[in-house]
Amino acid sequence: MSYIPNTDADRAKMLAAVGASSISALFDHLPQQVRDAADFSALPDALDDISLRRRLLELSGKSVTMDSHACFLGAGIYDHFIPPTVGFVTGRTEFYTAYTPYQPEVSQGVLQSIYEFQSLICQLTGMDVCNASMYDGATALAEAVIMAADLTKRKKVLLPSSLHPALRQVIETYLDPLGIVIATLDCDPVTGQLPVMADAEAACVVVQSPNFYGVIEDLKAHANAAHANGALLVASVDPISLGLLEAPGDCDVDILVAEGQGLGVFPAFGGPLLGIFCCKKEFIRRIPGRIVGVTKDSEGTKGYVMTLRTREQDIRRDTATSNICTNQALFALAATVYLASFGKTGMIEVATLCLQKAHYAAEQLASLPGFSLVYSGPFFKEFLIQCPSDPVALNKTFLAAGILGGLPLPGNQMLVCVTEQRTKAEIDQLVACLR
Repeated sequence: MSYIPNTDADRAKMLAAVGASSISALFDHLPQQVRDAADFSALPDALDDISLRRRLLELSGKSVTMDSHACFLGAGIYDHFIPPTVGFVTGRTEFYTAYTPYQPEVSQGVLQSIYEFQSLICQLTGMDVCNASMYDGATALAEAVIMAADLTKRKKVLLPSSLHPALRQVIETYLDPLGIVIATLDCDPVTGQLPVMADAEAACVVVQSPNFYGVIEDLKAHANAAHANGALLVASVDPISLGLLEAPGDCDVDILVAEGQGLGVFPAFGGPLLGIFCCKKEFIRRIPGRIVGVTKDSEGTKGYVMTLRTREQDIRRDTATSNICTNQALFALAATVYLASFGKTGMIEVATLCLQKAHYAAEQLASLPGFSLVYSGPFFKEFLIQCPSDPVALNKTFLAAGILGGLPLPGNQMLVCVTEQRTKAEIDQLVACLR
């Protein structure tokens, strides 16, 4: 924790501001029997700063982290390398404490960073428009489904069985009060891919690629099928995979969402995260969140402003396109710095390393007696492996060897993730634990 230099005078002012005579008076609202029951006699004596720091380091050393253990766990949160440039820029106070930039005349730096984020994401995805301020990939997908229903005036959406369970749960929560019906499309039991189909009553078809099991879907084929039935294609993607895969914009995707955590955001126990939301330009006025645009003032000087959306949008209740009213620009800035640090060539290299290392790990695991790949479809950095025994028990073996194993799933299956961070030695050690 950072040092906060509160003097006795500072504390006196704070107590006066809340109407308390002393620090102990802050606890007067607690019943006397509760305060009398508080027994701190068992606490050890206070430590000096040197001893306290040593003790805290000792305790923290007992934690299992992605730094202390080789991580093969993914399923939505990923152990990707974060360049030091990300922390340097996002740690600057002018960005670190920023709130929604409603006053452009004093917020040009933050507005420009959001504009650069939007621009880079559009380059990465091939989409026309990108917004900012989506909470995470799950809520972004729910917003996309609602937007599709609003655009098509239909009350049915198609969700694949291969959709991440957390994404499905968030969509169900968002749609429950709206009267929008959810229909499930089963993936192929051999390939793990979603059969190309649509529904003349559906507002949209949701396709996750790579899907929850790591299998890559044919977005272009799904877009064609959806459009033939008057529906929209909503795609949820892994932005890292776009270093190699065809851009969703080139596949005629209508609305694209993604979880941006892999773009320079620490896993942090599963959040907070970064939602990415893109769409075709004809849908720009129905997009949730906010958009930053660039213009010129009366003197011809370039300036950045929030556009196509005012703060009053947040109080329009049921007539608003969305009720998102906060600012996720800090993590959007992290993604911006990440993408700028790697550039196009770097993103290709990161994606290539993920692909090659994941396929090497899959080949090695599938060669073990009793182990096999569940699906034959193409995969990027995650794959589902069939195990001969309980994967929970296997993970205990991995943990003892300094490895964080994959995600256990029903039927003795394990979802394994391999990012660019993993070395050949770590993959070989994972396999050796199972021999």
